[in-house]
Amino acid sequence: MTDATDATSLRETTPADLPTLFRFQADEASNRMAGTKAYSEAAFYGRWEEIFKDPRVIARMLLEHGQVVGSISCFVVDGADHIGYWIAREHWGRGLATRAVALMLREVERRPLHATAASDNAASVRVLQRAGFRCVAREMGVETERYVAREVVRFVLE
Repeated sequence: MTDATDATSLRETTPADLPTLFRFQADEASNRMAGTKAYSEAAFYGRWEEIFKDPRVIARMLLEHGQVVGSISCFVVDGADHIGYWIAREHWGRGLATRAVALMLREVERRPLHATAASDNAASVRVLQRAGFRCVAREMGVETERYVAREVVRFVLE
């Protein structure tokens, strides 16, 4: 799936993409912005083994002019469909997340679709609002193996 200019596209995520995705998710600044903790290599590959087995997950690589610049996926959490994305830090600020979400929403017709962003991650909050997601809650997120405790904004697209 591509955008109107054919510069930005999505393709299916494959096991060959995992080293690139591991590097993206290990970036310290990206984790600070997202309110996440980097996975260990073993945990990362274990998580992706589960993802590849789950038929409900739609995992895509984000490409710009054929170069991998991030990823986006639709997945189920507590019975609800969610969307999440990760843009490599060296590609921030170029509208790639906005284009990725637009492309994914064309492919995924599931509704309602949920998303969560750290409340101080203004860029992600704007991306979701531009895509038509509506803020439904602002709350303190709990610390987990993957997330730091911080305020999050929950969104829904109906």
